Amino acid sequence: MVTENAPASMYRTTEGLGVWEHKGKVAAVGIGHSPTTRRWDGTAENTMGANSIFALRQAIADAGVDPSQIDGLVLDPVTTTGAHWPEGDPIPMDVVNAYNQTDDPLDGIAKLSAEWILKNMPELSNVKFTMYGPGCMSHAIVVAAQAVGEGRTHTCLVLKSWHNLEGRYNQAGISTQDTVPGSFAMAPGRTLWGAPGSYGTALQFAEYCRKYGKSHDMMAPFMQNSRRNGLLFPEGYWAQHRPEQLTEEDYLNARWIAKPASLFDNDIPIMVSGAYLFTTAERAKDMKQKPVYIINHASSRGAQRSILPTLEEVETETAETGRKIYEGAGITAADLSFENMYDGFSLFHQFHLEGLRYRGMQNGDALDFYQKDISIEGPDPVLPSGGNIGSGRSRFWMHTDCIQQIQGRAGARALTGVKPEIGVSGGPMPMGGNFTVWSATPD
Repeated sequence: MVTENAPASMYRTTEGLGVWEHKGKVAAVGIGHSPTTRRWDGTAENTMGANSIFALRQAIADAGVDPSQIDGLVLDPVTTTGAHWPEGDPIPMDVVNAYNQTDDPLDGIAKLSAEWILKNMPELSNVKFTMYGPGCMSHAIVVAAQAVGEGRTHTCLVLKSWHNLEGRYNQAGISTQDTVPGSFAMAPGRTLWGAPGSYGTALQFAEYCRKYGKSHDMMAPFMQNSRRNGLLFPEGYWAQHRPEQLTEEDYLNARWIAKPASLFDNDIPIMVSGAYLFTTAERAKDMKQKPVYIINHASSRGAQRSILPTLEEVETETAETGRKIYEGAGITAADLSFENMYDGFSLFHQFHLEGLRYRGMQNGDALDFYQKDISIEGPDPVLPSGGNIGSGRSRFWMHTDCIQQIQGRAGARALTGVKPEIGVSGGPMPMGGNFTVWSATPD
């Protein structure tokens, strides 16, 4: 079985497509997470591949599905944004040989293939469909949703895994080479130029503050709210390892990484895997958990004129994304109970919010909105998952939270100021992301 990247035809990237033809016909029913760690300890038991198997089996059990019923697997084969295997470092063959191998010895350690998963999960004996959604769980989710909608698979696992090696991020692999090919040469944080990953977002945020008369200090309530929500997420890194509430003083006094982006405006890289089980609405009726229906997915593929997007380009793109999200779901901004948009760099969350026109926001309104009650107890919750800021870099906490809120399984994070009926999640970046609308009902 050869696994390929999803074709462009599977994405909803333009306006004017109308309501998604598979609205309410696909449901999420199972969730699985591995434990989190800061970095790999070098053992076979704690590889990224081992975490992947753990999370997948958790999702299967959570859905109450016999593994023989599963016929699909969608995953992201990219398992880091900056912790690449150092060129020339020996590969630990004792770890490699602890699992059924593919042709690549780093498979299951510093990258991941569908083939490796199937070789090491013999219970998935009836998987006939595999596909990649590279880069993000948000990407894999829309591919899986579309695949189930189209009938390519009827019971599909969705997986995103992260590895994190010893050493500093973006200090190995392509970042250490004397020459860098193509678009990588213009990617901040990864290449010859050496700028941190948050550099582009920091420039956009600085322009945002100048244009609208805001300040970096106004982010403090959002940051405190995110950490608070993350500490209520038992599967998250901060909850498991460093249960420390972020104070306003901590945030305002943090060192700059790319001013005005500080240390806490950048998510912390961790090792973790997350998995979901998607199925048809009809099959979901007989499964263990309450189904959460996918009523639309949409993707941003906006182009920029230069190396980095301008504030104007970001605002134009997020507004278009918001319109695509609502059009395909057949809803309006007023129908959203809550939002869980991406926050890997905290300073672009407001672009997502304003593009959605969440709670009536227009451009320039979000930081003022943060000064109000944005808690899970209030009527205007912001990022109830806590996101990457609250639980570490996974890019999937927000999806899990949407599903759990609607299922009534969010525990201490449960929304009490609104009834969680329709939520939206997705990312990563304001330009170039994938987004999903979740609902308690199929219509």
